[in-house]
Amino acid sequence: MPKVIVRNGNVDGALRTLKQKNVKDGSLKKARERQEGYLKPGVKRRLDKKEAIKNSRRNNRRDRNN
Repeated sequence: MPKVIVRNGNVDGALRTLKQKNVKDGSLKKARERQEGYLKPGVKRRLDKKEAIKNSRRNNRRDRNN
């Protein structure tokens, strides 16, 4: 679990930092996967492939804009 220190009463900045750390760490995604329960290997493979396609399209869009 990521920890963030609030400095100078800047709660908004600390919250933003915490959210970024959670995304990078993947803890929210892991919690959601545990909540869904067991997935059959074929279903998990399909979901992973779908997510990989989505990520590659996002990266291609990002590269095209730069």
